[in-house]
Amino acid sequence: MSAMQVEAYTAARRGEWDAFVRGSKNGTFLFERGYMDYHADRFVDASYVVRDGRGAIVALLPANRDGDLLASHGGLTYGGFVVDAGMTTPAMLRVFGAVLARARDDGVRRLRYKAIPHIYHAQPAEEDLYCLFRAGARLYRRDVLSVIDYRAPGPVQDRRARSARRAERAGLVVRETRDFAAFWPVLTANLIARYGVNPVHSLDEIARLADCFPDRIRLFAAYDQSGGLHAGVVVFVTATVCHVQYPGIGEAGKAMGALDAVERHIIDAFAPTVRYFDFGSSTEDDGRRLNEGLAEFKEGFGARTVAHDFYELDVISAAGAFDGI
Repeated sequence: MSAMQVEAYTAARRGEWDAFVRGSKNGTFLFERGYMDYHADRFVDASYVVRDGRGAIVALLPANRDGDLLASHGGLTYGGFVVDAGMTTPAMLRVFGAVLARARDDGVRRLRYKAIPHIYHAQPAEEDLYCLFRAGARLYRRDVLSVIDYRAPGPVQDRRARSARRAERAGLVVRETRDFAAFWPVLTANLIARYGVNPVHSLDEIARLADCFPDRIRLFAAYDQSGGLHAGVVVFVTATVCHVQYPGIGEAGKAMGALDAVERHIIDAFAPTVRYFDFGSSTEDDGRRLNEGLAEFKEGFGARTVAHDFYELDVISAAGAFDGI
């Protein structure tokens, strides 16, 4: 693996890209081109494919370009190098060095790098973090993910359990559904009221992605006796994690504990199949502010903190960091 060849990704490589992601030790369906390319109109793709001297793929870097900045990848929640079980630390040093050299030749001056949280790894895969350290990367953001480890969950708060029981007494029933059209107005109104933002995905986008990844993108909702939807949660499911992507609740559902009921249902449903339940981030302003109320809600279900780190690197000054390896 001493001689690394770095190529720009093109659509002609889609098949081997997706095959490598599926066989990797830290890739998820978010890195498959069917997911990445849904927002191709918003980002200039600048992904790299790294091959060894025999021409075999050894690493992928999902990335986009913005001027002289290379970001890994601006449209994804997480995403650094995707590697397979054959990747070692010495090999990763060569991969990282080769990609930096290629990026520099392509006119890149800065790299922003989102590490893949370890909970998404099928096997340990933090060789990239050592490379970032060697290159003098700066940690510019750290998010707090609230995560339940099914092997050792934290205690559940009484009020979370009481809220779920209140939903049961109100006659709410939680079930899986494909009715994104009914849930999206509830979610959108909730996000606008709380944060002044719309969902990242439009209804058309999430419906299309759910059709492409029906086992990975799933919706659970709480309904009353007449079929009214009062709360819902979209989850992204990987080999190791059930991740809460979009939780939403209507005004009437708040008094009934509808969201607690949905969260509790999903937590229990995925306990036999994944190792972690990830509620997502509770931080704002690049991690500098903790939304304590949000964190307290998630931790009430037994979640505890996993850090998600983001790095920035000066590509020019890091050019010599991997000389002599």
